Order: sequence, then C-alpha cells, then structure tokens
Amino acid sequence: AQVVESGGGLAKPGGSLRLSCAASGFTLDYYAIGWFRQAPGKEREGISCISSDGNAYYADSVKDRFTFSRDSAKNTVYLQMDNLVPEDTALYYCAVSLFDCSGNYYPPAPYDYWGQGTQVTVSS
Repeated sequence: AQVVESGGGLAKPGGSLRLSCAASGFTLDYYAIGWFRQAPGKEREGISCISSDGNAYYADSVKDRFTFSRDSAKNTVYLQMDNLVPEDTALYYCAVSLFDCSGNYYPPAPYDYWGQGTQVTVSS
C-alpha cells in the first residue's frame, strides 16, 4: 500500500498547478489526508487537510488560493493551486491519517502513509 504524488512542476507567479495524491492498496475515503510542504532551509509545514466527510481546511497562507478535493472513484485527492506566488515553492507531500482533521489544516500524527513528494517551483 502506498500513496504517490504527482502534478508538480514549474509555474509562473499567478499561475496554477494541480497536485494529485493517488492511493493504492487501501481506500482513501476512510482517512483524513493532509498536504504538507517543505521549502529549502525551512521546516515542513502543513497547509491543508481534508476530512473523510469531505470538509477541507486551509492554512492562512493558502486559503482562498488552494482547493482540496476527493475523487473516490479514482481513489485520489487533489490540491488545486491557483494564483501561485514564489513563496509556494517547495516539495509537496501528502500524508494519510486515521485521525480526523478536527478543523485543523493538518491531520494529527501518526501518519499511516507518506508520499515521496512532488516539487513545485514558482518563478518568472
């Protein structure tokens, strides 16, 4: 069982990217999923969490720009990132937790699965 992120790349400021986190070997519907990112020289930070009921929560730094969604048929979650800024440049990870978001923008540890990350670079 694993999760695999994809969709990262190079975008210009103001541009958009859509990240995917696809699961195999288990069903994502029963879990809370978090998106984390880590920029060079900085600590990893949680930015968004989606509960098993579909409610999503966001850090202030990405609120109103990023949208977290689920596709149960594809066993995949997505992070739509719009109006990107250079400060969004980071390695993005998804993490899976049996514990609910509970209104927070990242699910609590422990995490059952982590992806390998996908790089997002925002630059003109």
